[in-house]
Amino acid sequence: MKAFVAGATGETGRRIVQQLIARNIPVRALVRDVEKARSILGAQAELVVGDVLKPESLSAALGDSTVLLCATGAKPSFDPTGPYKVDYEGTKNLVDAAKAKGIEHIVLVSSLAASQFFHPLNLFWLILYWKKQAEEYIQKSSLNYTIVRPGGLKNEDNSNQIVMQSADTLFEGSIPRQKVAQVSVEALFEPAAKNKIVEIVAKENAPAKSFGELFANVA
Repeated sequence: MKAFVAGATGETGRRIVQQLIARNIPVRALVRDVEKARSILGAQAELVVGDVLKPESLSAALGDSTVLLCATGAKPSFDPTGPYKVDYEGTKNLVDAAKAKGIEHIVLVSSLAASQFFHPLNLFWLILYWKKQAEEYIQKSSLNYTIVRPGGLKNEDNSNQIVMQSADTLFEGSIPRQKVAQVSVEALFEPAAKNKIVEIVAKENAPAKSFGELFANVA
């Protein structure tokens, strides 16, 4: 297994890179600025220059990767096209490149409530709408996929247990980015994770379950 990570220098992406390295999985990290990325990711990941909005850069960047994890996301800005470009067009470009390369499994970090058009977050340039369109593009791609929809993201980890449910069944809650990264990487190893949308939050009093149990319990 060799993992390609898009959005590798973001708060969730960098944790995904750390999780992969901890599992001794070689990582190719897609970056735009090598020096900045090196200061964030250290020396263990292979840094490849490219941009999800420049499809011609992605084939070479993917190289000999066998799995792809996407943790990109539009940054808050005054550009109304940001979510469309990054969350939809960028993901679409990655999926097309992954298909051409024969990637075995793609993991997308999306968002809780992605299916809810009238969610307040869609006031910010339809950010959830475009995440949902990206999800649907992956589902129609014929690639093996796992779509991870986390609740509100926290930078600090905690000891709360992960709660995982089927699409459109969790409507509130938060989760540390560290746990999102763990779920994203474990999805590569759990057969029950394939071709599913999983919604995740972390709760203090939830029962402890293995990742195998968590994925298997999702329809």
